[in-house]
Amino acid sequence: MKYTFEICANSADSCVAAQQGGAQRVELCAAMPEGGTTPSYGEICIARKLIDIRLHVIIRPRGGDFLYSPVELDIMEEDIRMARQAGADGVVFGCLTPDGELDKAAMKRLMKASEGLSVTFHRAFDYVKNPSEVMEELIEMGVDRILTSGQQPTALQGAALLQKLVEQAAGRIIIMPGCGVNETNIAELAARTGASEFHFSARENKQSRMQLRNPALSMGGTVTIDEYQLPVTTPTRVRNTIQALIGRG
Repeated sequence: MKYTFEICANSADSCVAAQQGGAQRVELCAAMPEGGTTPSYGEICIARKLIDIRLHVIIRPRGGDFLYSPVELDIMEEDIRMARQAGADGVVFGCLTPDGELDKAAMKRLMKASEGLSVTFHRAFDYVKNPSEVMEELIEMGVDRILTSGQQPTALQGAALLQKLVEQAAGRIIIMPGCGVNETNIAELAARTGASEFHFSARENKQSRMQLRNPALSMGGTVTIDEYQLPVTTPTRVRNTIQALIGRG
């Protein structure tokens, strides 16, 4: 089987590391502790200049749920245009109703704005009430792939649903496992699900070069994050994870 590896990249530097490690595609995001939000225009532009592999951009105006207001949908539509202008090959988004169903009106609007770009429906899928039904609706809309952990905390824990979705999809849409995928479990995940595309971050913590530090302060206020460690994708972890699958046996 031919596999495709997508790296969840939190910066232009991580995009470069993804390419160096052998990935075919990146999903560029900001605010990873919130699950990823739309990166800046500058970040997308510089990433595009630095890499030759496919560049997908998450279109998510904020963290939290996937129920968007009219103003937020306006923002998402503009961000799709921005990503296209900056040279993105694809966009990543997902819109739900309050009852955990697909927001078809919002999706159709964003799909129209995305014409000519590859579209991935992101892990909003893990919050839908009926994943089998929603997958069929996404196929009908022309979505190219679904990023999902199988509605579980990690893709390995959701392997049973992932396998069912891969079988149901029957090549009509790509089911791409993501969340917790790494060099220790990617081979088992592939064997259990039959998936051919995988999404992972392959990050390591890089120490800040700041010498003067004030441990009493946090830019997140009461949210405690170690601001002197920067998680970045490394070519070695990307390469090791890919090799753990294609080099097995």
